[in-house]
Amino acid sequence: MSARANILARIRTAQGRAITVRTEERDAVAQYIAAHPQGPRPQVDADIEARFRDRALSLATTMDEVKTVADIPAAVARYLREQNLAPAAVCWPEFAGLDWAAQGLKVEARAVRGDDLVGITGAFCAIAETGTLMMCSGPDTPPATSLLPETHIAVVARRRIVTGMEDGWTLLRRERDALPRAVNFISGPSRTADIEQTVTLGAHGPYRVHLLLLS
Repeated sequence: MSARANILARIRTAQGRAITVRTEERDAVAQYIAAHPQGPRPQVDADIEARFRDRALSLATTMDEVKTVADIPAAVARYLREQNLAPAAVCWPEFAGLDWAAQGLKVEARAVRGDDLVGITGAFCAIAETGTLMMCSGPDTPPATSLLPETHIAVVARRRIVTGMEDGWTLLRRERDALPRAVNFISGPSRTADIEQTVTLGAHGPYRVHLLLLS
């Protein structure tokens, strides 16, 4: 038994419940979540893509557009040249088969290391209300690729833009049988104002976040 399972088993035992969660319990929780009314939400215009763009850009995120997945390497190469960055990166496995070499790039689908400066990922969805990316961890979607390198390039499909965070969670529950181990929300480059109330980028993560909007 894993440490996590052991802790949860002790909690359930203290509650007088069986260690194994029954189907009825899971169904009751799912029904409660589905029926529970949402609290007050800010008004968001009908054009959620425009709202997402505005909010993301206000957070110092940069943005480009690609029509197809095959166009991603050219867009990445263009961005790296504009930023005077080395033509090398690590990526999620879903992008491993793209023709990076044709654009003069060395992109590897592997675990990120401390000396990797650029990470290329997808995103579970994008939240228009706040200009935020919703990232779900998993074997093929390691969070470190978006968190450790100085530059994070994320590919986001337009059809995956939702209005608010509540809609992101609803989408996650609808598409997956179980929640991932971690869900991360990325709103532009990492920043802090802890030192003399001066905003500093890259304090706890990437200095740059660049989005590729996929048609």
